[in-house]
Amino acid sequence: MARILVTGGAGFIASELAIRLASDPGNEVVVVDNLLTGDVRKLPHAAFPNLHFIKCDVNRFEDISSVFYAYRFEHVFHYAAVVGVKRTTDNPVMVLRDIDGIRNVLDLSKNMGVKRVLFSSSSEVYGEPVEIPQNERTTPLNSKLPYAIVKNIGEAFLRSYQKEYGLNYTVFRFFNTYGPKQSRDFVVSKFINAALAGEDITLFGDGLQTRTFCYIDDNIDACLSAFHGTDVINDVVNIGSEVEITIKGLAELIVELTGSRSRIVHLPPLEEGDMTRRMPDVTRMRALLGREPLPLRQGLQRVIEAFKQGN
Repeated sequence: MARILVTGGAGFIASELAIRLASDPGNEVVVVDNLLTGDVRKLPHAAFPNLHFIKCDVNRFEDISSVFYAYRFEHVFHYAAVVGVKRTTDNPVMVLRDIDGIRNVLDLSKNMGVKRVLFSSSSEVYGEPVEIPQNERTTPLNSKLPYAIVKNIGEAFLRSYQKEYGLNYTVFRFFNTYGPKQSRDFVVSKFINAALAGEDITLFGDGLQTRTFCYIDDNIDACLSAFHGTDVINDVVNIGSEVEITIKGLAELIVELTGSRSRIVHLPPLEEGDMTRRMPDVTRMRALLGREPLPLRQGLQRVIEAFKQGN
């Protein structure tokens, strides 16, 4: 039985990952989360006897070390982090504490024979785009905000531990991922909630900043393909979509799909953290998927239907 740790596993993406891993009865999956932003209700314990939850802060060595000693993991998905643009810009010191968690996980992993650490990095490491699409090999990392810097440091830690200690890794650079279980303070969920309630949809600035949106199933399928395969060992892969849309266009599409009468209202731009463009090169991700990603319109329809049903 493969023993797998998922940190931050009560969060949106990591909980979906943990459930998929636990769907294989050959895996024993342990989820840790400090529940700062996670929600244990995203983990259906009763359905999976091989899925275990432990409340734990990976930034505290005494917390996470006891979990490692108890289970002796073979694989670690390190997804625990402070997330959300406003949350991370409002709490920069708290964000920087995540460096402790990265070091704790890597020290314990290399000392206890973990085969590979799979790390959730972010599109934010690219900073303001200097080329489009943003390619894992050629686009320089130009990050300035604490959240992005911590992710960049995490990638540097992984490369260094592999070189010095032989600890293998995979880096996932996540671009915007959305789905039915995403927290309601992220852009897709927030817009859909407002549209279904007939409330104003608020945009920061002119709304012409562009993003790409990856449906949760595509994210998980690609990451699990990387986990089971060898193509992204000691390497990096963008996880996202290559189809750009403005934030204003996203709001308009959600209004159309919901049949809402919501108004689109513009607020002053954010002082920092709202990059003008985001669009990854997903050539490597497409190879991992072995298929085309789900189109945005279809993904949004799935989320809207789930929200209508109260999921």
